[in-house]
Amino acid sequence: MEIVPIFGIMIPIIGIIGAFIMIVYLRRFENAERMAMIEKGVDPSLFTKKARQSSSGTLRASLLFIGAGAGLLIAYFLDRAFNMEEVAYFSMLFIFGGLGLGAAYLIEEKKIREERNVNH
Repeated sequence: MEIVPIFGIMIPIIGIIGAFIMIVYLRRFENAERMAMIEKGVDPSLFTKKARQSSSGTLRASLLFIGAGAGLLIAYFLDRAFNMEEVAYFSMLFIFGGLGLGAAYLIEEKKIREERNVNH
């Protein structure tokens, strides 16, 4: 009996179980912290960061995936034209993914500046 196929099966299973246990414990400790704050007479809502309803997370994720998709497409063409193999895929994925995140940052900053100008 070989051990390599067993590890190939066990690693994803252990990873999923570990992630589930981590989420359960984080929620449990967060609840315990809030209960301790209530017992001390402190309002728990003072310490929670409620982000205003914004689409910055969605914008960031969408531009990251668009950049990653464009990077994979460019890498495919580079691989076919210059036979670059894995190098093209990894480098273009990171370059275009980073460009997508940079674009998201610029859009968010522009949005914040416009909100400040409207409020003043």
